[in-house]
Amino acid sequence: MALKTHLRIDGGQWKDELPEAADLVKKAAAEAWKKGNQGELEIPVKQAEVSILLTDDAAVHKLNKEYRGVDRPTNVLSFAALDDESEPVVDPMLLGDIVVAFETTEREAAEQGCSFADHLFHLVVHGMLHLIGYDHIEDWEAEEMEALEIRILADNGIGNPYDD
Repeated sequence: MALKTHLRIDGGQWKDELPEAADLVKKAAAEAWKKGNQGELEIPVKQAEVSILLTDDAAVHKLNKEYRGVDRPTNVLSFAALDDESEPVVDPMLLGDIVVAFETTEREAAEQGCSFADHLFHLVVHGMLHLIGYDHIEDWEAEEMEALEIRILADNGIGNPYDD
């Protein structure tokens, strides 16, 4: 169950703020794939691929408006390649795309009192879990997804982001 991560970093602010962003993003994606791709949601492939874009609020705002009808930036967007359970699973499998907004991530980290790196790690984990099939529309789904996020983060020395 190997994961290949294709990463693109737009803008110098990512590299200036977090020079190790590439390694951190790849680790977060791999951890979420390994721990989230189990049980009912297991995708039976030997190789999966994900594309991740670290960009700015303006780019995420545009995508959020175009694809979700929400006229503002957000922290992370996930675009699953397969959104229909009847679609065939092929190996290697393209899971989809994750897009993270710099300014929103930076602001939220400050508001939550956590490091920028830890918050980015969390957002990539969150985005990956969406690509695998986790969601938070219903309360029970949110509880399941948050519990898995908390476990993945704890396993990587990161505190519970949902703790008040």
